Amino acid sequence: MLYSNLVESNQIIYKTEELLEAASNRFKITVQIANRAKRRKYEDIDIIDDPRVKPVIRAILEMADEITQPEIIGD
Repeated sequence: MLYSNLVESNQIIYKTEELLEAASNRFKITVQIANRAKRRKYEDIDIIDDPRVKPVIRAILEMADEITQPEIIGD
């Protein structure tokens, strides 16, 4: 899923709450988000993304989508 458009802050808050409710351990999910954001920041260095969508926000949105819509991960 592409997040090329500026994401509204209400959507970010909603997705963050969704992600935290689904997690059994808040610290663990926070570390996972940070690791994914850090990894994506350095992996996608050649790809020009929208600078308004920070890696942490992108990681939160992707992880929330993966939890709520497992069909996007694939089998």
